[in-house]
Amino acid sequence: MKFTLENFEELHVLMLYHSSTGLDGIKIHRSADPGVIAAAQRLFDDGFITRSDGGYLTSRGSEAAEHAHLLLSLLNAGGCQEFH
Repeated sequence: MKFTLENFEELHVLMLYHSSTGLDGIKIHRSADPGVIAAAQRLFDDGFITRSDGGYLTSRGSEAAEHAHLLLSLLNAGGCQEFH
């Protein structure tokens, strides 16, 4: 299984949330990149965020955002290990 462009766009939207506590909301404007708008709609449809234009994270979204932030920090931690 590979990441799709849609997956990356959804991860990007989840990364816009600074806190996985659900206390920080976002607003995606109609002038935003169409891919970001579509990703937000998909995240809303799948129950990750409270509004199709952002809003707040749901409990499912909070967990996903936490994992997304962790993955990004791991990928950006530096140091490369060789896998055999």
